[in-house]
Amino acid sequence: MELFKKGNHLIYFGDAIKILKEHIQNSTIDLIFADPPYNIGKKFNGHKEEWGSDEEYLEWCYSWIDLCIEKLKPNGSFYIMTSTQFMPYFDIYIKKRMFVLSRIVWYYDSSGVQAKNYYGSMYEPILYCVKDKNNYTFNTNDILVEARTGATRKLIDYRKNPPQIYNSKKVPGNVWEFPRVRYRMSEYENHPTQKPITLLERIIKSSSNEGDIVLDPFSGTFTTSYVASLLNRRSIGIELQDEYVKIGLRRLKIQDEFNGEILKKELRTFEYNKIMEKANYTLFEKPDGEYFYE
Repeated sequence: MELFKKGNHLIYFGDAIKILKEHIQNSTIDLIFADPPYNIGKKFNGHKEEWGSDEEYLEWCYSWIDLCIEKLKPNGSFYIMTSTQFMPYFDIYIKKRMFVLSRIVWYYDSSGVQAKNYYGSMYEPILYCVKDKNNYTFNTNDILVEARTGATRKLIDYRKNPPQIYNSKKVPGNVWEFPRVRYRMSEYENHPTQKPITLLERIIKSSSNEGDIVLDPFSGTFTTSYVASLLNRRSIGIELQDEYVKIGLRRLKIQDEFNGEILKKELRTFEYNKIMEKANYTLFEKPDGEYFYE
């Protein structure tokens, strides 16, 4: 286990269960966002995340879920993701221990890649849970979205006296449409299941306040910690693989190098090709044999 720290942001390099047990105090965390491996055979930096059986996967998940619940403050909130096939097991397990306030669907476009012989998955489920249903953070005004009835259609609510136009803003429902992070997007990092900044913004704005501690036990590209830093929250990120720890160190500006390697964002193919194209096609030779760029 290694710990990296700068200001209000910590990165733990190691196993999530071990770190949660040994290094995170109980009842100290305001908000936890957990996006674990889904046990569907994805490869993370060459390592295939796959358990021997569904039972083994669920046993592992229940271990860190219990620990996360212990780490939350009495008024803390817990957002948790997994694959569609495992979410029912998570739901049943967690609602015996917490209050499930919302079952959220994160919907996204498939970009033309879709199953042909069955109905392909175009969403991922998220549970929103709290320890105390009468005492938790929910910043309504920070996450309001346009209400089509009031803002666009200008319909009148005749139930009110006097009648008036419906509100133009509302709290989002439980179906959230955010684009998945694509290769050409500026926020893209080299990770197969990166979550979008917009998704974490809504979660962190709604369920924490400035100065609160936000924990992500499976940090990946450290989007949770990154967004927490932008929103003046404190953050704790845990990650097992060094390639992703390097992303976190760079995004949070904790350090510029790791084990002698300078930390720079990896050039994507189209960025590299653009550089090479410019070098190849804007280089001209003068009659005297010298070269210049136009």
